[in-house]
Amino acid sequence: MRDEIAAWRGLERRVNDTLELAALGDLTLQADLEKETAAIEAEVAQMDLAALLSGPYDDADAYLSIHAGAGGTDSQDWAEMLERMFLRWTERRGYETEILDRMPGEEAGIKSVTISVKGTHVYGFLKAERGVHRLVRLSPFDSANRRHTSFALVEVYPQIEQSEGIEIPATDLKIETYRSSGAGGQNVQKNETAIRITHLPSGLVVTCQNERSQSQNRENAMRVLRSKLLDIQRETQAKEIAAIKGDHIKAEWGSQIRSYVLHPYQMVKDHRTEHETGNTAAVLNGEIDEFIEAYLRSKIGEKK
Repeated sequence: MRDEIAAWRGLERRVNDTLELAALGDLTLQADLEKETAAIEAEVAQMDLAALLSGPYDDADAYLSIHAGAGGTDSQDWAEMLERMFLRWTERRGYETEILDRMPGEEAGIKSVTISVKGTHVYGFLKAERGVHRLVRLSPFDSANRRHTSFALVEVYPQIEQSEGIEIPATDLKIETYRSSGAGGQNVQKNETAIRITHLPSGLVVTCQNERSQSQNRENAMRVLRSKLLDIQRETQAKEIAAIKGDHIKAEWGSQIRSYVLHPYQMVKDHRTEHETGNTAAVLNGEIDEFIEAYLRSKIGEKK
């Protein structure tokens, strides 16, 4: 809190200093004043956006999962495109990422991926991306070059500590080991270091195969499971319709939160806020802040 207060007070000092210099009427200072004004406006915009994040876990780190939906190879390729988009976004913000589990597709792309993202207000921002993302394009996997529609489901959970009140009895778990299908060298391929945990009461399944150590993979998988169970608990308590796992969201037509159209025209449109842009290349390269901001501003005044 001290850091946040210091940031606002520092900004206030810069505004006052700029106003004092402007009051001098010295034309030789005009270029410097314009530059400082633009910098202050940009910082205010970022701090204003951060001020929208008042949820109980908005300042937490997050787990981001992407699952290919209806559409076969095209959807698996689309899931990998989304993975790249989010990784580029995290790079722009200076967030730390770690891929915990990744299942490649048969021909191209990925079936699913789970990524740990750490940084300031990670969950607060990424929660805006939960839901089905729809892609319309000319399929590179169709010999007739026809237009295809693909879907992928994005799930976001806050990373929590064990002390959050989520008790998971050992009798509620089915734990299996298997050989990793990802990178990691011969040791990973020879030994069953990958972990699959099934939470029997809810049916949730969590896998992790990133680490060489089976114990590390188990620890990471348990963290993800606790986060998913906490999210279900929160959704149930709040009696919200769009439960993340309580009512499974099918990654198919009619349930999308955002559409990315690459043919016959270029457009990315969020169906919750009606925010849209024609710069599809920039969005797919990780420039999604405008969509996140539009979503957060649309939630102002709603009951949490």
